[in-house]
Amino acid sequence: MKFGVVVFPGSNCDHDAYHAIGSVLGQPVEFLWHQSEQIQNFDAIILPGGFAYGDYLRTGAIARFSPVMHAVERFARRGGLVLGICNGFQILLEAGLLPGAMLRNSGLRFICRHVHVRVENTETPYTCAARRGQILKMPIAHSEGNYFCDAATLAELERNNQIIFRYTSADGLNDEAGNPNGSLDNIAGICNRERNVLGLMPHPERAVEGPLGSTDGLVVFRSMMESLVRHAASAAAPQPAAHA
Repeated sequence: MKFGVVVFPGSNCDHDAYHAIGSVLGQPVEFLWHQSEQIQNFDAIILPGGFAYGDYLRTGAIARFSPVMHAVERFARRGGLVLGICNGFQILLEAGLLPGAMLRNSGLRFICRHVHVRVENTETPYTCAARRGQILKMPIAHSEGNYFCDAATLAELERNNQIIFRYTSADGLNDEAGNPNGSLDNIAGICNRERNVLGLMPHPERAVEGPLGSTDGLVVFRSMMESLVRHAASAAAPQPAAHA
C-alpha cells in the first residue's frame, strides 16, 4: 500500500499527514508536488489541510486547477481512494468531486479546538474499522468549515448515506452546542456516491498519538489500510474458470 500526500503552495498539514502514515502506521508514503500529474503508482491520495495558494480567491478555488488535481480526478474516477482533510475537503468541493460548498463559520472567526464527531456510516473505506454511532474526538482548525448545500442535494446525501461524520456533543447528541461552525445538518464529512472520495473538516492526522490529546483519528487511516488490503486480496484471488 502506497499513500501520496499532495503539497500545494500554502499547505501546512502535509507533514502531519506524512507523519501519521509513515511514522505512526508504518506505511509507504510520498509527497506529491502540486505540479505533478504522475500518481498512477499510488493506492490512496491525501489532500491535506492548509491554505492552498493562500486561499486568496476562495478556499480551494485556485488549487482546484493545479495539474495534480487533473490527475486526482482521473484517479478518483478509476476508484482510487482520495481523502480531503479541511482545506483538502474544500478543494474537493471546488473540483466537483464532492457536492456542496463551504461558507464562513457562523461566528465569523477562526476556530482551533477539539470537537466530537459521530460515525454515521461504516460502509466506506474510511470508516470500516469504526462502529456506527462511534464518537471520535479530533481537532478542527478553520475559518470556512460551514458546510452548505441546497435542499435537493441534502436529500440526496441522506438518501444515499453519503453523510459520514456529524458534529455532536461528547455524548453524541445532535445539539447546537456540538456544532462549532454552523454546518448544515451538523455535517462534518461526506463521501461521493461511489464511497471512494471522502472530505471532512476535522483533522484525523492530528489525532494519532496520545500526547496530541486523542488517537481517534487512527480509525480513519486504519480503515483505509484495511480496505486496501481487502481490495488487494480480492484482486489476487483466483477467478473461477469460465464455462463454455
